[in-house]
Amino acid sequence: MAKRARIVDIAETDRVEGFAHPRETHRLVGQDEALARASRAIRGGRPPQAWLIAGPPGIGKATLAYRIARYLLAFGATAEGPADLSVPDASPAAVQVASASHPGLLVLKRGAHPDTGKLMTILSVEEIRRLGGFFGMTSGAGGWRVAIVDTADDMNDAAANALLKLLEEPPSRAMLLLIANVPGRLLPTIRSRCQRLNLRRLEPEALDGELKHLLPDLDAKARASLALLSGGSIGTALQLAGGEGVGLAAEADRLIEHAASPDIAALLAFAERINRITDGLDTFGAFLAQALTERIRKRATTNPARLDRWVEAWEKLNARFARTAALHLDPRQTLLGAARVLGDASRRAGAL
Repeated sequence: MAKRARIVDIAETDRVEGFAHPRETHRLVGQDEALARASRAIRGGRPPQAWLIAGPPGIGKATLAYRIARYLLAFGATAEGPADLSVPDASPAAVQVASASHPGLLVLKRGAHPDTGKLMTILSVEEIRRLGGFFGMTSGAGGWRVAIVDTADDMNDAAANALLKLLEEPPSRAMLLLIANVPGRLLPTIRSRCQRLNLRRLEPEALDGELKHLLPDLDAKARASLALLSGGSIGTALQLAGGEGVGLAAEADRLIEHAASPDIAALLAFAERINRITDGLDTFGAFLAQALTERIRKRATTNPARLDRWVEAWEKLNARFARTAALHLDPRQTLLGAARVLGDASRRAGAL
């Protein structure tokens, strides 16, 4: 398995352990349309004040954001650089971005709670207010300042309002890149002030090719299994490939498959096992939501009757796992509750 060592020791919730962080990644696969649109605007000298880079987790949103940032910091909004917005790995801008030390780049993410040290569930207004000071600084040698908000849908109401105020009075020679997994959670007034870059799930051929590149020791059957479980997300596929990922994803699929008659004893035993895995419950919850999404999408094309029951179950499960993460609740109760939600949906709407 291809590995990449960490360059700096910072909070990196979007790093898949053992692989390059998006700020170090120069490969962008399967997103040619979004890249071409960004390139035309930037190299044409008329980029927007803000891009909203939207799409499911793990498909390259952060990788595209850092690619745009590197280009602007190296060449500005000019056509001096390549049309694909690439920047040589050894260039000063690329090296500084990779080491998280470029003075013209600010990245805002959820931080650690000052009292507990645990990762906060929201992107706070204090973080967003850093943008004012950053954009108020004198521009560096390249003349541009770029800020990445990752992810913007983590903002609370106060943070969203602070961001909106900045968008209403945009600074010159500054770019704001908002990354969003669920852009519908953002204020309509924020969305209306950004140009949208929609990224898509990778096609099977593109995903298989990237897995060959990143996991050269994996055989074709294993790659096909990862592609099926990941739903077109290279990030999810890499998570599945390491540690307990494949097992957790299989358990998520099994829970949906046997929603009408879950094995409670096995579920309680699984809860004990998941409690011993770092971030095990969070990972399982994400896989459960992904598996449910794929099944709902598939059924919508063949038998959409009463599908709203399953959509309601999906919403309840997301809320349940988010509440468990925020309050550090017992995994057993969370899993039993999830089984009840799925069982109710199965009885009312039929199996997925």
